[in-house]
Amino acid sequence: MSVPDPSSIRNALLSPEWNRRVWMLAGPIILSNITVPLIGVVDTAVVGHLPEPHHIGAVAVGALVFSYLFWSFGFLRMGTTGLAAQAAGAGDLDEVRSTLARALLLAGALGLAAILLQRPILDLALWAIGASADVSAGAADYFLIRIWSAPAALAKFALIGWFLALQKAKVTLLIQLAMNLVNLVLDLLFVLGWGWGVEGVAAASVIAEYAGLVIGLLFARRLLADMGGRFQQARILDAARLRRMIVVNRDIFIRTLCLLGVFGYFTAKGASMGDITLAANAIMLQFQSLMAYALDGFAHAAQVLVGRAVGQRDRKVLRAAVGVSFLWALIFALVFTVAWWLGGPLLIRLLTGIEDVRLAAYALLPWAIAAPLISVWGYTYDGIFLGATRTVEARNAMILCLAFSVALGEVLIPIWGNTGLWSAFMAFMVARGISLALYYPRLARALERGES
Repeated sequence: MSVPDPSSIRNALLSPEWNRRVWMLAGPIILSNITVPLIGVVDTAVVGHLPEPHHIGAVAVGALVFSYLFWSFGFLRMGTTGLAAQAAGAGDLDEVRSTLARALLLAGALGLAAILLQRPILDLALWAIGASADVSAGAADYFLIRIWSAPAALAKFALIGWFLALQKAKVTLLIQLAMNLVNLVLDLLFVLGWGWGVEGVAAASVIAEYAGLVIGLLFARRLLADMGGRFQQARILDAARLRRMIVVNRDIFIRTLCLLGVFGYFTAKGASMGDITLAANAIMLQFQSLMAYALDGFAHAAQVLVGRAVGQRDRKVLRAAVGVSFLWALIFALVFTVAWWLGGPLLIRLLTGIEDVRLAAYALLPWAIAAPLISVWGYTYDGIFLGATRTVEARNAMILCLAFSVALGEVLIPIWGNTGLWSAFMAFMVARGISLALYYPRLARALERGES
């Protein structure tokens, strides 16, 4: 596998300034990522005290639908970060402002579209999940209320991407913490206090999303007042800049759908092997998710630092940004490998009390131990290419990796069963790193030619 220039990693290790930069970005992002599952935990705990068990399933299914829906629109954060970071690196404050305005306009339009298409989206989601009648009815009640949060949730994505581009990662943590607090208080009031059930959980989520948006807008207003530059309608609506934003976001959207496709394929194949295998795989994916929260922090840091390097058209800065991002990502990957090796069995016991599932999960533990050092390359290179807005390469690499993983799975699963499935999944992670590493020299050469 192609890796960054070793001298750039060595120089990054010896540079307090670059280490400070990456931690100012990655630290708050990691903490913010850790708080994300707390909303689901709180929602589940609250409905878990209602008398009928189907309430838990209804909230779980409804939340799953929104996770996939909003994750699909994650390009609003990733695309905004890359474009705004490049504008900031170039010192073009008018474009920094215009990038935010365009992203908010797109978020509003997509949020409105989600509301208008709520019934087809709901019908398709419930058909795909195939839950019981009681669970589906409750999930529908949840969905039809929470869908009204779509404009706020998507606008918040754009704001968070913009804050990250300006290296204001602490703001994103404050927004997430405030949302969690509002959601917790309203969950307790609406569900346990007023007895609103599943509808109360959904209403709390809607209000929390709009509270997060308001807080984000207040921070943005304060930052805009201090940064200089001005909004220009002609620039905001400039056809060439709008086209570039749409192309970048389109490519990221396709990339995200491919990523979702891999996880969907993995889940579906695991489900076909029986409930025990499905449960054991789900537990192992929790290991992957916990590790991803940390590695995503360094991927986001890479996205911002690389975006600014591209805006400055400085290959030396690009090398330093890539080096320090890989350095800390690799360190944390090694930490997680050791943690899963030493503490994996304990975590499995904490996650399930079913002995058959535990035994199946123990057998899969070597995959979890190997996963951080296998996955770290793809995560970090992903951040690098998104920061450089080289989204065509990121999109094409993900399409190829999806096709390769599914083809490999179709060959190996009939032979090795779940071992074949995990082999295909890990092969996908390896392919992500290799494919983007092969594209990386092209990115560096483009920067030398003055291309962004």
